[in-house]
Amino acid sequence: MRIIACFAALLIAGHAGTARAQAQTQAWPTRAPIKLVVPFPPGSALDTIARPVFEQVSKQIGQSFVFESRPGAGGTLGMAAAAKAPADGYTLLVNSSIHTIVPTTFARLPFDTLREFVAVAPLGQFPNVLVTPRGRFASVQDMVAKGKAKPGSITYGSGGIGAATHLNAERFRLAAGFEAVHVPFKGAPEAVREVLGGRIDFYFSPLLSVVPLIEGKELDGLAVSSLARDETLPTIPTTLEAGYPNSDYIFWIGVFAPGGTPQEIVDRLYGEIAKALNDPAMKQALKRLGANPMPLKPAEFEAFIRAEIESNAKLIKAAGIAPN
Repeated sequence: MRIIACFAALLIAGHAGTARAQAQTQAWPTRAPIKLVVPFPPGSALDTIARPVFEQVSKQIGQSFVFESRPGAGGTLGMAAAAKAPADGYTLLVNSSIHTIVPTTFARLPFDTLREFVAVAPLGQFPNVLVTPRGRFASVQDMVAKGKAKPGSITYGSGGIGAATHLNAERFRLAAGFEAVHVPFKGAPEAVREVLGGRIDFYFSPLLSVVPLIEGKELDGLAVSSLARDETLPTIPTTLEAGYPNSDYIFWIGVFAPGGTPQEIVDRLYGEIAKALNDPAMKQALKRLGANPMPLKPAEFEAFIRAEIESNAKLIKAAGIAPN
């Protein structure tokens, strides 16, 4: 009888604990602030896009968000900090395409990208545009032809080895079939300056950074890496339209939670973010920042992440990029 009584007591305690956990999940969020870890410096594209979105989410849920910039080691320092946070919905990660690159470009990571993060929602996708010094090439086909005629004579910049801008250029170069010399920089601004100065032949830049330079005829925009032309620069063709199959590349920004975060919290987060993104004023604001919609639910975003990790691994191997 004593054993039965103990078992019954444990069972009741277990039910009580489950009930408390369910109540806490249903009540989320009950406190503030909710931390948003950004693995890049303040003012980065991640920071610029996420802030207005979460200002709107804050109004919707009645709780505040605080941004914590944790730059360094190609984004992995911030990712590691978010991975180690409690899985309670009060620490989130805002990340970009680098999320699916670092599993291959780093030989050792202090976290498992797939197991220690849960995909919540993408905030948008952003076309990169192939920019070149003014008047250097007549077209993207002209650039490729010159690259093929004299292998290794053309240089291209990136925001660093293994950065999304690096992989974008490698995907295009491999699809177009020409050799070129990679010149990595510390970030996008430096790469743009080098193209402006004529010291680098091409760079796949985030669109927002170079639209004024293209419109002001300081740089030539030869092609965009997205699947469709961008409304901001409608006369510039895609690399696919230019005749290079499998040359498209998507740069995106999204939100993640630590692995083990209750599905109810993930779903609530997704719903609030989706609501914010569908606000007409928000749509216009993000469009001005170069963001295109990327409407994926958590399970769809998770499947996208898994597929992109595999795709990037193949690209990195084909390009001969050595892990750090």
